[in-house]
Amino acid sequence: MLNVTARQDLMSKIIETLSVVVEDARFDFGENGLQVRVVDPSHVAMIQMDIDAAAFDTWELDQTSLGLEIRKIKELVSLGGPTDLIEMAYGDDTGVLTVNLGKIDRNIRPLDNSTMQPPTLPALELPCKVSLSGADFTQALRAARQVGDLVNFSIDQNSFTVHVQGPTDSVTVAFDKEELHNLECENPARSQYSLTYLIPLSKIFGNIETVDIGFGENYPLSMTFNFHDGAAEIQYFLAPRVENDI
Repeated sequence: MLNVTARQDLMSKIIETLSVVVEDARFDFGENGLQVRVVDPSHVAMIQMDIDAAAFDTWELDQTSLGLEIRKIKELVSLGGPTDLIEMAYGDDTGVLTVNLGKIDRNIRPLDNSTMQPPTLPALELPCKVSLSGADFTQALRAARQVGDLVNFSIDQNSFTVHVQGPTDSVTVAFDKEELHNLECENPARSQYSLTYLIPLSKIFGNIETVDIGFGENYPLSMTFNFHDGAAEIQYFLAPRVENDI
C-alpha cells in the first residue's frame, strides 16, 4: 500500500534530476522517506537521491519499491503549477500506480523491479573540496559550454578555476578563495569532465544556495546539493575524462 502526496515543485525537481541520467528508475519508498539510486547506461554518471518523508504532504505507506518510466511521470507533473498537489496511490491488489493532478488520473503499470537493481555507490576520498553558489557555478558551466564540450576544473589553496579550450576560443572563470563558501585543497589538482552531463544538471541547482564539489587529479567528480529546506539531498558522481583517452 502506498499513498503519497507532494507539491508539484518538489516532484518536478525529483523527476528533472533523475532524467539527467536515466529514463527508468526504481523508487524505494520507506518509512522515513524516498530513496533512489541510478547510473546511466554508459556508467559515466550516477545519482544518489534521498528525500525525507517530511518533504511530502502525505506519507502513508508500507515499504514499497516501484520501477517507473521517468517520462510518464514527467508528462503529468508538467501539467501542474508549483503549488498544485501530485497524489500517488499504489496497491498490491491492482499492481497499478495512480497519479493524480487535479481532475486528472493517470494509471501507470510499474516496470519489473527485478531488472532494476540500484548501483553500488563509490566510496570516494576526494582530496579537494570547494563550495560555491549554484548560480555562480551554473554561469561558469554555461560560459564554458559556449566554446567546448569538455571542461577542466583546477584547484589550489587559493582558487578554483573552470576552463575550456575550444578550437579557436577559450573560456576561463576563476574564483578566489574569498569568493567561495569553502575551499579545501592541500595540493593543486586538475581534472576534466564532460559538459554533456553537467549542463542539464546545472538547470536543477542553478538557484540552489550552495553546491559542494569534490574532486582531485583525474578523480571522479562529486557534487552535492539539497533543496526543499534541506529535506531533499542529491549527490551526483561523474567519471573524469582522462586526456590521453580523448
